[in-house]
Amino acid sequence: MFTVQQIELAHEKVKTGADFPKYIQDIKELGVIAFETFVKDSHTQYFGENNFSINSHPQYEELYIAEITDAHKFMAQLKLHQQGKADYFTFCKDCAEAGIEKWKVDLNQMTCTYYDQSDHEILVEEIPN
Repeated sequence: MFTVQQIELAHEKVKTGADFPKYIQDIKELGVIAFETFVKDSHTQYFGENNFSINSHPQYEELYIAEITDAHKFMAQLKLHQQGKADYFTFCKDCAEAGIEKWKVDLNQMTCTYYDQSDHEILVEEIPN
């Protein structure tokens, strides 16, 4: 199975959202089938075959997640990030300010789903190959 260190090595190549599809391909090759990232500190739970899972450590001090979700603000910031105009931490801060608690990535379906604190789906995106 894969390790957090292998995933972190792949993640080091990610500078902006434009790098996300390549990162997804890299970790898929490691055997990751899904993961869930929490905006408050960017800790992530990774899932593999046969109920395998591992957790990463927090990546930064905890952010406050806004109680009221602003989906329009989130989607605008997401587009900027995907165009390479914001780094990962800036994107996480933008998510927190817009009330996004986490995202889940399904590498079999090639989707990324963003959720608010009430576990409501805010956006489901297809990940480009």
